[in-house]
Amino acid sequence: MALTTVIFDIDGLLIDSEPLWHEAATELFNQFGVKLTDAMYTSTTGLRTKEFVQLWFDYFKIDQQHAAESEKIIVDGVLKRIEDKAGIMPGVPHIFDFFANKQFKIGLATSSPPSLIDLVVKMTGIAPYLSATASAEYLPYGKPHPQVYLNCAEAMNSHPTECICFEDSFNGLIAAKAARMKCVVIPHHSLNKDERWGAADLKLSSLQNFGELHFDRLNS
Repeated sequence: MALTTVIFDIDGLLIDSEPLWHEAATELFNQFGVKLTDAMYTSTTGLRTKEFVQLWFDYFKIDQQHAAESEKIIVDGVLKRIEDKAGIMPGVPHIFDFFANKQFKIGLATSSPPSLIDLVVKMTGIAPYLSATASAEYLPYGKPHPQVYLNCAEAMNSHPTECICFEDSFNGLIAAKAARMKCVVIPHHSLNKDERWGAADLKLSSLQNFGELHFDRLNS
């Protein structure tokens, strides 16, 4: 089935927000006297904040009665940080123009809440390109479950096998492949040699590097 649709993750792919999530989470957990290592944090990249908080509260034996409030503190902190200092990732204008010129339907699918989608769409100026957005915030399961990708495709009347996904996290990659979609990963440079990226259809160092040869390879 020919490709007709492209779906993008947001955090760490379109906007340099992963360090800001890490910063907000570190600040929160410091209040409970515990510290997440970089490896711990990376292992849960791509999860919803709710699942992230519940998992580490359980691990560190923190009372779950504080979980809902802590989730809100992290999300509010990240939104403020993004607005104040987040940078747009290299290649964002290029990749949206590339697929718009091919008359692709373009969507966003993220584990983050709708408020973050709205903020990033405004900051990046990509609203005119978009056919649909989808958040896993209120779904029974977030990434690595494929539902948010399936919902986004359905909103654009696209079959999953018509879709290319762009991701930066392993949990996102698993979600895209479980949805039976092609997946291009743009991992953080510090994780570039992780062998798990072999599950992707294509791995690149930047959105800016995606071109016709890559597209033809995915569409063959």
